[in-house]
Amino acid sequence: MLDGKLFMNRIKTLIIDDEWLIRSELKTMLIQYPNIDVIGEAANLNEAIKLCTDLKPDLVFLDIHLPGGSGFDFLNRMNGDFKLVFITAFDQYLDEAKKYQAIDYLMKPISKAKLSRVIRML
Repeated sequence: MLDGKLFMNRIKTLIIDDEWLIRSELKTMLIQYPNIDVIGEAANLNEAIKLCTDLKPDLVFLDIHLPGGSGFDFLNRMNGDFKLVFITAFDQYLDEAKKYQAIDYLMKPISKAKLSRVIRML
């Protein structure tokens, strides 16, 4: 019988990015962390809002450029009851991103070393 404590610290994670390849690569990298449980993926603002509302993630990896709006639009519509990591190819949004108290601001392509640093900070 498995110890229930094994599952208490699992981090429900949502990946929001319009590029399927980025979502796929990030999900593949996150598999190596037994405490990370990717519970959903969204490719646009509307999907992101619905999944976040329905699944209530503990951690969100969020792109800034999304079809239907921006990552900032997403954050302004959600209650923010999750840890946040920005994933983007654009460094000009760093100052605005700081307002949302994100754990980190990862530039694409995401390196395994930087992702590992983020996971250790959780």
